[in-house]
Amino acid sequence: MNIFQEILDKHLGKIAGVLLGLAFGWFAITYGFFKALFVAACIVAGYFIGKRIDNRVNFRDFIAQFFRER
Repeated sequence: MNIFQEILDKHLGKIAGVLLGLAFGWFAITYGFFKALFVAACIVAGYFIGKRIDNRVNFRDFIAQFFRER
């Protein structure tokens, strides 16, 4: 049981992100091949969002950095 708690503590954001992406994408996969690709994109996006949560990245700073003037 201790291993599961450690995994949840360290990777909860990634797990939640993947599950949310999978759940959202599941509705799309029932309608065809290209939507299955969409599911894969949802899972990847969920993973990266969860990874940011695990690393405690401030989303306002992330968005500001993403849209800053070059």
